Amino acid sequence: MLTTHHKNLAAIIHLSTLTKFIIPLGNFLMPLIFWTMNKDKSEFIDKHGKQAINFQLSILLYTIIIGCLTIPMFLFGVLNSVSFPEFWNAYDFDFHLSIHDSFNVILFTIISGLLLAAAFIFEIVFIIIATSKANQGKPYKYPITINFLK
Repeated sequence: MLTTHHKNLAAIIHLSTLTKFIIPLGNFLMPLIFWTMNKDKSEFIDKHGKQAINFQLSILLYTIIIGCLTIPMFLFGVLNSVSFPEFWNAYDFDFHLSIHDSFNVILFTIISGLLLAAAFIFEIVFIIIATSKANQGKPYKYPITINFLK
């Protein structure tokens, strides 16, 4: 039987992911604590707890992938567009950045930043939707989530 207490606990599990703004790794630790303490009380709580943790792990994985693509591309773009002095010629210390090459680096950095900002906004929106669904007693499955916990 689904009670108001179970609905509230499921909603708290989803909302506890927002503790990442206060506690480092709070988005993993707090839902994990609430879920493990209450997963045996209700199948509803168990499903919502797994969904919240799976979503946070998926977001972490996607952020790592974007970072692994962005950082090397940015560094290689900067290093390719910087003209380093030749050390065997003591009179040639010409250090400059090509405007054309730096534009590509800046554009790629802006696109990557926008991707990360969009992921952040979607994360907040999906957490609010999941909290609302849990409070209404409805099941919710986060989009683009990899099921680490089944």
